[in-house]
Amino acid sequence: MSVIRLAGVIGVGGAGRGGLTMHRLAPLIERAFAPSRLAAVALVINSPGGSPVQSALIAGRIRALADEKKVPVFAFVEDVAASGGYWLACAADEIYADENSIVGSIGVISAGFGFQDLIARHGIERRVHTAGNRKVLLDPFQPEQPEDLDRLKAIQTEIHESFKDLVRRRRGSRLKADAEGSEHHLFSGEFWTGRQGLALGLVDGLDDLRARMRARFGKTVRLRAVVESRGWLHLTLGGAAIRTGPSPATDVGGWAAAGVAGVLAALEERLWWARLGL
Repeated sequence: MSVIRLAGVIGVGGAGRGGLTMHRLAPLIERAFAPSRLAAVALVINSPGGSPVQSALIAGRIRALADEKKVPVFAFVEDVAASGGYWLACAADEIYADENSIVGSIGVISAGFGFQDLIARHGIERRVHTAGNRKVLLDPFQPEQPEDLDRLKAIQTEIHESFKDLVRRRRGSRLKADAEGSEHHLFSGEFWTGRQGLALGLVDGLDDLRARMRARFGKTVRLRAVVESRGWLHLTLGGAAIRTGPSPATDVGGWAAAGVAGVLAALEERLWWARLGL
């Protein structure tokens, strides 16, 4: 059986940092389903979420191939499958987690900063010119406008409904309603441990990849990891970055800007994990 590892933030990170994207994962998914005699495909997930579009595209491609090839898909959660990470898990027919895994966070988030007071204090004037009076939304250098917040809320609500529809469709009757017969608490954006997720019907069991697959397909089952191919140049140079154009000695500013952007991108990625206490 084929094993795909889906680890990291979903979507393209800042400064070109690679995340989980359809462009990056499409070849791996195709290769995972390619063998003619394939018992199953396993997804090993460790993601705090990210782009809803990339989550939908990746999960959709997995489901399309699973249905076409008539191959069962199993998801195994490591530290976390939250938000978009749980979206990916829902591409599987069955979801398993460790009792201490984090699952859920079925919601939509948008976060940013407001710098209008900072730039005013330093005598900086913000100049924005647009064709179209709704072109700018939630400019961090201008005060929040009620109409902007209404627009954002409408977009978030639409995406949230799409997420909830997916979970209901994939998990079906396995989802547990609350005492009032409502699923509302499942879709509040809250997250739970794997053991709590099992009680809520978000996962099907507490188990790991090797143990579950040996129990399902026998002790002789072969787990074949599907990994990204790396060119000979990457392997020869040990993954060192290759750059064309001016040398570092004559382009210090470019390297410094790239370094700052990289730090900010790493911080942004770290915040995705931190909001889950990880």
